[in-house]
Amino acid sequence: MDKIELKPQKGSVKNRTRKGRGNSSGHGGECGRGHKGQRSRSGFSQMSGFEGGQMPLYRRIPKKNGFFNFNRKEVVAFNLEYISEICKTSGVSEIDLRDFLSKTQKSTGALVKVLGNGELSGGLSIIADRFSKTAISKIASSKGKAEVIK
Repeated sequence: MDKIELKPQKGSVKNRTRKGRGNSSGHGGECGRGHKGQRSRSGFSQMSGFEGGQMPLYRRIPKKNGFFNFNRKEVVAFNLEYISEICKTSGVSEIDLRDFLSKTQKSTGALVKVLGNGELSGGLSIIADRFSKTAISKIASSKGKAEVIK
């Protein structure tokens, strides 16, 4: 049979230190714990985060209040009276509210919802992401069109 000559790499295996076995061992006397004090005693355990009596970091930092919903979609609401005002001043019969919002407020990615507050004069074609039920009925009664952006 062949002799197997597998050995661990040099320096990877270290001998266990035997503390408290005389001064000649290098770990006699205080066994590497220093002189006296709480940390030199047997059974010492310290609370995690303890900073020697100083106010610990986890208590110095303020608590975060509230909840941030990262799935939230920002929705900008437009009332019918505001839309009719815009159309009267500009003289258009069709309005895309998302384009209007990006030109005026530089707000991109926000959804636009039309609410039914106010009256609509003339047959306006309104393009938006969402419409309330009252807004749809008022637009239909004024012979207008409510188009939903897909």
